[in-house]
Amino acid sequence: MTNILVIDDDIELCDLLSDYLGGEGFSITTINNGKQGADEALATEYALLVLDVMLPEMNGFDVLRKIRTKSAVPIIMLTARGDDIDRIVGLELGADDYLPKPFNPRELVARIRAIQRRTDSANQATAATKPSELCIGDITLNSTNRCVTRDDIKITLTSVEFNLLEIFLSRAGTVIDREELVELVLGRQLQAYDRSIDVHVSALRKKLGHYEGDIERIRTIRSVGYLYSLPQGQN
Repeated sequence: MTNILVIDDDIELCDLLSDYLGGEGFSITTINNGKQGADEALATEYALLVLDVMLPEMNGFDVLRKIRTKSAVPIIMLTARGDDIDRIVGLELGADDYLPKPFNPRELVARIRAIQRRTDSANQATAATKPSELCIGDITLNSTNRCVTRDDIKITLTSVEFNLLEIFLSRAGTVIDREELVELVLGRQLQAYDRSIDVHVSALRKKLGHYEGDIERIRTIRSVGYLYSLPQGQN
């Protein structure tokens, strides 16, 4: 059974999610306090966290920061509907996805299933035919231990950032459209006004460095998607 931790101070919502997600086969733990939620997330192994932004004692962003210092557990942020700033900040801090309140519990289940499919697919591919190491320029990605280095210096990535980079490196020199990236990395279809994948790409750029020498590492292809540049002499 998949263990999920819900951190939200809305007790009625927590009760609703416990009943609904429980009926979908998930085991749910709920905590209504930010600090306690962060401590519980780091003390116990969960398959996924559902984390609200507005929390007592420690807000959701601070909880996310604390968790990301030690754990790459998938996290879905709950944000106020229409508050783009909260969504962007959450993604930049390492959230895997977000869901605006109020929401249909069926949509939350769909997001959870998407993350599960993405994780299962990555594990199966690693165990099967996917090469264990990808090297493009100064970047090396090892899918076995999920380690990324730049010039032999380790770079810490979230699960989404790692999967995104893996796709970029495996298809370096090829344009990948945003719709395909959302399906491959987030496990769902691109929605109107959804900038999640763009925020993840921006965070990845910052961690890798925008340029390798004078070559822009990840190029934006206007109205299409992105291209990971091949260094000169590498093809």
